[in-house]
Amino acid sequence: MNKIVMAGLAVLTFAGGALAQSAMPVLELTSGMYRIEAEVAATDPHRQLGLMNRKSMPPQRGMLFVFNHENTHCMWMRNTLLPLSVAFMDAGGTIINIEDMQPQTEDNHCARRPARFALEMNVGWFAQRGIKPGARISGIDKAPRPQ
Repeated sequence: MNKIVMAGLAVLTFAGGALAQSAMPVLELTSGMYRIEAEVAATDPHRQLGLMNRKSMPPQRGMLFVFNHENTHCMWMRNTLLPLSVAFMDAGGTIINIEDMQPQTEDNHCARRPARFALEMNVGWFAQRGIKPGARISGIDKAPRPQ
């Protein structure tokens, strides 16, 4: 009986993770002429889950992390299978710095000064489009308030 309960809990945990990912709202952002479909992680469970365990992500898709307050937030890649680039942004959506992150590592990638948002995209997405620190991501003002 214990094995059945444990198997059931494992299934519920996996399903809960999948549900949490699918339940994230999607927000349209832009940088110049480039459109971004950003899943929004504005709650602690969503921010903790992030893009973990995903095997692929469409090129225009990303994840916007909305933090409770400006701080020098850091990201890492535990259980994240995709190489990603993260842009840390201030409250107005101006990019502070961009960091490339390798899958399944625990290296910290931090904002160089207090940031309110972080946008994760497939690795190289920002560089391939010439988007650098100082550029602005539009649509941030429509992000849900963090919880």
